[in-house]
Amino acid sequence: MAMRHLLRIASPAAVYRLRSFLGFGWFFFYRTIASSWDGGGGDLPVSTTSALAGQKRIVENRWREFFADPSQWWDHRSQKAHTRYPDFKHKATQQALWLNGRLNPPWVEAELAAMAPGTVQLSIFQWNAMLGRYATAGQFEKTMEVFHQMQQEGMIPDGFTFVPVLNACTSSQALEEGKHVHKQIIQSGCESDVFVSNSLINMYAKCGSIEDAKRVFNRMATRNVASWNAMILGHVKCGQAQNALELSQKMQQEGVQLNAVTFVGILNACASIAALEEGRHVHEQIVQNGFESNVFVSNSLIDMYAKCGAIEDAQKVFNKMPTHDAVSWTAMILGHVKCGQAHKALQLSHQMQREGVKPDHVTYVGLLNACANVLGLEEGKRVHEQIIQSGCKSDIFVSSSLIDMYAKCGSMEDALKVFSKMPTRDVVSWNVLLGGYAMHGHAKEAVRQFEQMSQEIIEIDGVTFVALLSACSRGGFVDEGLWYFESMGSVYGVSATVEHYACMVDLLGRAGHLQEAEDLIKMMTGKQDSAVWKALLGACRIHGNLEMAQRIAKQVVKLGT
Repeated sequence: MAMRHLLRIASPAAVYRLRSFLGFGWFFFYRTIASSWDGGGGDLPVSTTSALAGQKRIVENRWREFFADPSQWWDHRSQKAHTRYPDFKHKATQQALWLNGRLNPPWVEAELAAMAPGTVQLSIFQWNAMLGRYATAGQFEKTMEVFHQMQQEGMIPDGFTFVPVLNACTSSQALEEGKHVHKQIIQSGCESDVFVSNSLINMYAKCGSIEDAKRVFNRMATRNVASWNAMILGHVKCGQAQNALELSQKMQQEGVQLNAVTFVGILNACASIAALEEGRHVHEQIVQNGFESNVFVSNSLIDMYAKCGAIEDAQKVFNKMPTHDAVSWTAMILGHVKCGQAHKALQLSHQMQREGVKPDHVTYVGLLNACANVLGLEEGKRVHEQIIQSGCKSDIFVSSSLIDMYAKCGSMEDALKVFSKMPTRDVVSWNVLLGGYAMHGHAKEAVRQFEQMSQEIIEIDGVTFVALLSACSRGGFVDEGLWYFESMGSVYGVSATVEHYACMVDLLGRAGHLQEAEDLIKMMTGKQDSAVWKALLGACRIHGNLEMAQRIAKQVVKLGT
């Protein structure tokens, strides 16, 4: 079992070398070294002419055997751990051949050149190594292409094959492909492999199918700490933080030792639901188990305390850390922004850079939010210069934060410049720009940008219409606002929410159409909200309609403030 675990964590090349060594013993090890002398380019350990001629005959016969039936040899040319490692190896006898061998007959090179591509089969280790490279690089399509190709060439996948393939299927778009791979795993009998099952849990969780992950977990005869961690992190990702906390308690009841990854998952769960007391209890466990010095755990503690509003506790954890990385500083900066201490966040960023820690794209998002909160345009421009120098300007989240910062600081011209230079834009980028125009009452420009957004076939959502309707309200575009509100569902497939009704009430109220606004509220589907009535109440006061104001005020009190 220990050896199996070692093979799991080793690199594909190291696994191959270890298996070769252990599988064929010292005799094979000696023979491999001797073969490397014969064919790998080193000096021969013999000095007589007869011995040299004998070695040449051995190598030539081996090449003749290779060309007689290449299908009996593995091709290792694309994955060599070392230059002396063999290029070809016999599947049964493990005899080895080198392309650059000094004893190779002169006709070998021409024969190899004439050989059709793919004549020599890649070993399972070679295929698995390729899958691992593509999966690690996040190339889902290429990973699946190689996976299907290896099977078409008659190679049967093993547990080492399925792990990287599952690791590549980690988005909702890949869920169906992942389910198909799961069927193959069941057919192959590899589902009982704990590492494969853990990868299945991870795949389903990242694809948003936590119920499928649960089914795999519940069927497992043996679970390790990674199995529990995959489930805890999966529930957190799928927005089921409370279930994640319950799983961690069950894990401890079953006597499974928590590790650093477990604590990171539990702290993320506490942070997502602002469970401060539970987080404090977890902090005590972390100290008791000796994980407080772990930088990943400490960073998660800072994040948890900051998101729970306990910035002083976050500061204490930060101060106790022997070293801080970019994540530590970023967690503190974002925490201060969240707690309304934007100036402190900016001071921290200066200290961070004085200590030689470079901000990353998440840090810059936090700093831009801080600048936006204090309307610090000049500071925001300095941060923008740093972003350009760091090469993070192409990051879509950073660019969207720049647009938001410039808009909130009153510079829509700069916001539009950033937007225009973005190589790609998503719905968030457009929504931030529309929100900026709405904030400054530029209804005409907001409408123009929305129409352009529609032409670019961006997935329009509810936030888009909140910004658009707000712009129409502030600009007095009543007819346009009514049309967009009506077309939300029929044209764009977006359901109206309380926020949209509040925008429309504000739009009608500002224009003096108080009765139409009240009728619209009464048409709302679902539970009415006091915020909508408050918007109408404000309009009544502006237009001096005291009778309606008294009636609306009673409705606000009835619904609760």
